[in-house]
Amino acid sequence: MSSVVESKFDPKDMVFRHLGPSGLKVSVLSLGGWLTYGGTQKGNIVKDCLEAAWNHGINFFDTAEVYGKQANGESEVEMGNALKELAWPRDEYVLSTKIFFGTGRKEPNTRGLSKKHVVEGLKSSLQRLQQPYVDIVLAHRPDVGTPMKEIVEGFTQCIQNLNMAYYWGTSEWSAVQIMEATQIAEKYNLIAPIAEQPQYNAFHRERFEVEFAPLYEQFKYGTTIWSPLASGLLTGKYNDGIPEDSRFANNKSFFEGTIKALQSEEGKAKIAKVRKLTEVAEKLGGSVSSLALAWCIKNENVSTVILGATKVSQIEENCKAIQLLPKLTPEVMEDIEKILDNKPAEAPSFGRKR
Repeated sequence: MSSVVESKFDPKDMVFRHLGPSGLKVSVLSLGGWLTYGGTQKGNIVKDCLEAAWNHGINFFDTAEVYGKQANGESEVEMGNALKELAWPRDEYVLSTKIFFGTGRKEPNTRGLSKKHVVEGLKSSLQRLQQPYVDIVLAHRPDVGTPMKEIVEGFTQCIQNLNMAYYWGTSEWSAVQIMEATQIAEKYNLIAPIAEQPQYNAFHRERFEVEFAPLYEQFKYGTTIWSPLASGLLTGKYNDGIPEDSRFANNKSFFEGTIKALQSEEGKAKIAKVRKLTEVAEKLGGSVSSLALAWCIKNENVSTVILGATKVSQIEENCKAIQLLPKLTPEVMEDIEKILDNKPAEAPSFGRKR
């Protein structure tokens, strides 16, 4: 029996970046399962979307224990089934999941970041994913009820002793919390986190560009950003109301506040900006969604942009961002900045910036 593994991955024209300070390389576009797989989408369409992403050179896939219609791990189940059926060589793709919220059970230790839930939650995730390990496990939120040393010990145990992951990271943590975890890892010879999963898009910039700046500089901290299209606002689909098949329509309770905000003066101003960005995109030969994605990738502190897709055509469209990227010259970026008019002020350096 031959032990030679046949390669099935073709990078096409995809761009790859190191995930933070690690040697791991991820495609700058990736595919996630939030609000889609195990929610509105189940079965063959999940496999079709993963395969379409793979065929465009995407090697990174993201999910979480809480993802799914009932917040019960259904996204991991659906993505796990798809990955098993696709049968790609395991060393040719990168997989992440997230631990914190649990799967809706009532027992108090089935959520949070206690050492017990970090370890047992990840074991349960791996069972649903039908995987021996994930490449990256993320702390889905900070846990103020668990000492930071215990949190770092829990993730270190998953990696060092149990071989359930290679790396760990954070999601929606503050820079101070990430700094604390990193310092504890250094002090006690534990494993430090390497990447944060924050929200980042042309309308949501402050934390990513200002608060996290010291993390990029000091630790080369990586980022796997979510909501790069502002939950679809930057696709232009909401310019004339809310389409029936849209994310807002399919998740009304979750996006209730966002839908209401769209009808405000601030919301109308954002839509006006989307229309102007559409004109810029068309001049470059692309769509406003591919422009918005390319704008995110243009920031070198973005390791990967997580896409959400309910159909193959969305993945095909989003992957055009790679062709648009070289066209984002300093002049074009300046034009975009004038339209957005929301660049966060840098933290004061008092003339001491290197």
